[in-house]
Amino acid sequence: MTDRRPEVISLKQRFGDREIDTVVGPENKGATLTATERTTGLLPVRKLKEGKNAKAPAGELFYMFLPYKEVVHSITSDSGSEFYEHRYIAKKPCVEYYFAHPYSSWKRGLNGYTNGLVRPYIPKNQPFDKYSDEDLMLFRHKINRRPGELLNFETPLSRVISNINKKVAFIT
Repeated sequence: MTDRRPEVISLKQRFGDREIDTVVGPENKGATLTATERTTGLLPVRKLKEGKNAKAPAGELFYMFLPYKEVVHSITSDSGSEFYEHRYIAKKPCVEYYFAHPYSSWKRGLNGYTNGLVRPYIPKNQPFDKYSDEDLMLFRHKINRRPGELLNFETPLSRVISNINKKVAFIT
């Protein structure tokens, strides 16, 4: 549960802590998986071709995190059945998995906010099969390049670049 998370996660002081959720289509047909990074707001998103059954999000999330596997420290999700396979998702031994308490959406507030940014591109009444993987990539690029008040009017992408530059400066 989120009350067991280390303080570094709650304070958003470490790159690599993620909040995950699904955005579903009308009548729960079709879904996308979102995995917002807590310090930068960076949004990867993938279409769940098989819907939001437990195996589909686990497999997609595993591949979504593959390029970042060395810097994913924790994952927080709601307790929906689509995250039943959380042990598979957190296969890397260093990844800690937390569930938010039911009806406590503020424990994953950044992801909820970010999912709201997806909705202008994929309205609730639109079926997901109308959108291609290329459409999702375009939506993701637009969202990751959008300055936001929650990020002091920086973009998620510029925050990631800033984090990379800090690490490079620390190493040299």
